[in-house]
Amino acid sequence: MALCAQTSQSAPSSPMKELPLPESTPPSPFAIEALKDPSAYSVRIISEDEMTREDRDLLAGAESSMQERAGVQNFDFNGAEWTYHQLVCPALPNHLFVRFTRDDGTRQMSMFSAAIPRDGNGRVRIIPIIRKGYSLFSPAPIGALTIAAFNRIRSEEDAGAKAKADWVGTGVCYAALTGANPEVGGLPSAANSDTTAVMPPTLAVMTDGGAIIHFADISVASRPMEWSMTFDARGKLLKAAHSPAYIQHFGKPTATAADGGEAKQ
Repeated sequence: MALCAQTSQSAPSSPMKELPLPESTPPSPFAIEALKDPSAYSVRIISEDEMTREDRDLLAGAESSMQERAGVQNFDFNGAEWTYHQLVCPALPNHLFVRFTRDDGTRQMSMFSAAIPRDGNGRVRIIPIIRKGYSLFSPAPIGALTIAAFNRIRSEEDAGAKAKADWVGTGVCYAALTGANPEVGGLPSAANSDTTAVMPPTLAVMTDGGAIIHFADISVASRPMEWSMTFDARGKLLKAAHSPAYIQHFGKPTATAADGGEAKQ
């Protein structure tokens, strides 16, 4: 369909001019169509023994860089009693993500995530979560330092792969890097059938090309949490929010009480 430009009656007739119609859907930094593979919506958390030899070698090669950067954040990473798990994020395939924890059973637990580029195009990055029982500056899920690190990680991903990144997968990967073990509610594959999130995962595409991701993490049935992440048109994360989610339990609407908030970069 084309739009016609009007002409006056006294003017000679002129050929019809075609004007471009606005796009029905503005551009988005994410693949709007849902992926058919439900594994893209989740983050697998695997032990050291389950890691591939290639990933274990990559992790070993980055040990000195991790020690240096963890030291800057005042983590005693040279000490003993640290355990780790790999975070397998299909939405960001060009990085190895590992979450380190030191927990002696007291309130002095420490935890941080590490991001290691697979192709060497980038640097090892540390995302502090808890240090000796305390968050740094602001909670990791909403912290400006976390947002900045995540943006640098995404910028190191292959441009083509990043443009096709699944938006739910991107959101849950961010949540995992900040300490969560996310399970997305509102999906048919959700393991917890007794708890259904009122809010299914949503992607709101703004007129300027930006996007807002919403999803509910129901991994802890007694304390489901709602995540919201705002991106600009280039895919840069601008703001993250983390607050209690409203749920339906056995058909009865309830709400949980927990601390939440948001931060802007």
